Amino acid sequence: QVHLVESGGGLVQAGGSLTLSCAASGGSLSNYAMGWFRQAPGKEREFVALISWRGRDTDYAESVNGRFTISISRDNTQNTVTLQMNSLKLEDTGVYYCASGIRYWRGRYSSWMSESADWGQGTQVTVSS
Repeated sequence: QVHLVESGGGLVQAGGSLTLSCAASGGSLSNYAMGWFRQAPGKEREFVALISWRGRDTDYAESVNGRFTISISRDNTQNTVTLQMNSLKLEDTGVYYCASGIRYWRGRYSSWMSESADWGQGTQVTVSS
C-alpha cells in the first residue's frame, strides 16, 4: 500500500499562486504515473494533472492548462509530485487529492487509468475574490 502525504493547500486571492506537494512512499511506485485531482463542493472529483513515472509525459485538464505545472522528483525512499498553481481562479477552489499508481504513460488521460490508484487524504485550496 502506497502512503501519500499532501501539503501546501490554503487560502489565496484570485490571481495568486500556490504550490502543492505530495510525498509518496511504500508499495509499488515504479512505472506508474502520479497526479492531482480535485473536488469542488457539490461536484464529483475531476482530473487536474498527471505526470508519467519518469517525468517525460504530462497531461492537464483544459481548465488548468497553461496555469498549472506538474513535476516529479525521486530519491531512494519516496517520490514527490508537485503542482505549481498560478493565476488561480475562484473555480479552482476545492479539495485537491494526490494519486499514485495511475496507468498512464503518454498521451491524454482517461478515467480508467486511475481506477486502481492510491489516494491521499486531500488538501483544501480556497481561492477568494
